[in-house]
Amino acid sequence: MKETVQNNIRKKNSLRLRIFLILAAALVVIAILAPFFAPHSPNATSAMSMNAAPCAEFPFGCDSLGRCIFSRVLAGARTSVLSAVALVAITFFAGTFAGMAAGWYGGILDTVIMRIADVMLAFPQMVLAIAVAGILGGGMGNAMLALGITGWTLYARLARTQVLALKEEPFVSHARLCGFSGFSILFKTLLPNMSGPLIVNAATQLGTMMVGIAGLSFLGIGVTEPQAEWGSMISFSRAYIQLAPWAVMAPALAIIITVMIFNCLGDSLRDYLDVEAKQ
Repeated sequence: MKETVQNNIRKKNSLRLRIFLILAAALVVIAILAPFFAPHSPNATSAMSMNAAPCAEFPFGCDSLGRCIFSRVLAGARTSVLSAVALVAITFFAGTFAGMAAGWYGGILDTVIMRIADVMLAFPQMVLAIAVAGILGGGMGNAMLALGITGWTLYARLARTQVLALKEEPFVSHARLCGFSGFSILFKTLLPNMSGPLIVNAATQLGTMMVGIAGLSFLGIGVTEPQAEWGSMISFSRAYIQLAPWAVMAPALAIIITVMIFNCLGDSLRDYLDVEAKQ
């Protein structure tokens, strides 16, 4: 009976994970192929279509400059989704490498890396990101740098904890006796055994980073007009929310739906790995 219940839970978690993996992959594909799906140029203006309501030609309506909101949402997907994926990938590898080195070698290296991480964590992420982006100026590159300054600390602390917990295990001692180098043990023995929690956190961080990028763009210190990005679209159109609410609602819903998909992907992956670990 117990095995039947566990198998049912496992199948349910597996199905849920597949669904959100497909949805997340679809978002990435749409972001990459956005120019082919857009019915109009995202930056093309039209005095005749200013604040036009949704219709067959403009499914999401137009903004105050007559630009197609649907085309700009698709173009913004490339900016928002791909930038968030790239930022999470960079912070994932940088933080994981730093944390593994700190946990394995210890000593002064561990102290320096962890104290730097503590300093970064002493400031709220968005407050520090706003300060850094404000100093460096606008632009997607500076926005990603501002968020990446603190983004790596999560992976560093988690990787360090995992290495400290695993490096005294018998299979690590066996690898040492076989003459493997520290680098080889870290990346061929330890990393495969600790990748689960790191990947779960990376999937969850996708939504967080996307909200961060949108927040900086909304404040005018991230992506700036006329480049399409969901946060900057909301900021640009908020003054006309009573005349053209669709210009704000469309990018806002895009952010909400995308963040929900990535968060649910992280939760599904965590539940699936937890069940697999208990088998």
